[in-house]
Amino acid sequence: MSRRALIADDERLMREQLRARLAEVWPELQIVGEARNGVEAVEMTAQLHPELVFLDIRMPGMTGVDAARQIAQLPTDEAWPGCEIVFITAYDQYAVEAFEQGVVDYVLKPAERERLQVTVERIQKRLAQREAAGAGAGAGEASPAALEALLGRLAAQISPGGANNHLKWIQATVGQTIQMIPVEDVLFFISDEKYTRVQTAQIEALIRKPIKELIEELDMNLFWQIHRSTLVNTKAIAGVTRDLRGRQLVSVKGHPEKLEVSRSFSGLFKGM
Repeated sequence: MSRRALIADDERLMREQLRARLAEVWPELQIVGEARNGVEAVEMTAQLHPELVFLDIRMPGMTGVDAARQIAQLPTDEAWPGCEIVFITAYDQYAVEAFEQGVVDYVLKPAERERLQVTVERIQKRLAQREAAGAGAGAGEASPAALEALLGRLAAQISPGGANNHLKWIQATVGQTIQMIPVEDVLFFISDEKYTRVQTAQIEALIRKPIKELIEELDMNLFWQIHRSTLVNTKAIAGVTRDLRGRQLVSVKGHPEKLEVSRSFSGLFKGM
């Protein structure tokens, strides 16, 4: 059965990647529009009446959570009983809570084919259940009160300065598998132009996320930036030495590699 969907994400590459992955795992799905922010997402949902809206949970201006709240309040009728909300998120703790509540579904960034296939199967089941039950509240079997309660919790979690605002898990590629790595287990991050290496005491993994994004998402009391391409877990710092050229080098507990401190960040280790 053909379905209509809207994708809302402020990152063009993320929109393109999700569209491409959806075409692979759900070829019958018709993407009727792409929004660059929450305001556009609400406006396009009201105009296009999709059955499914993919919302990036973090967008500038109006977040995906705020957009979901407004979408849930749009007028409905027999022709358009509402739509399913699917959050696009890199924050596993938010996504898991939303899924466990059974109110909305989620897609984890980056949208890998295998994971997306599982999400699509859940969404298809939810759509079928809603249609079997007749016109509902636009959020599967959930009541408007349940949706509002969940959105309120999510809004508190992603608000600036929120207690749970920091990234807790890293979704990373290890060989041919994807693993969820607790952030506290990461010894350091090192980026090149395309990938960021995630190093723990046991594994080395890769993610498609630049250092500048990690700086916005991590607890920077736990991770210090010591180079434009390097973040180190402060709890993993074993010591700092100087080489023959006078460069500061950070030794890391549980790993033999030494990390160079650039001149811009040398003030972190005064007296060395």
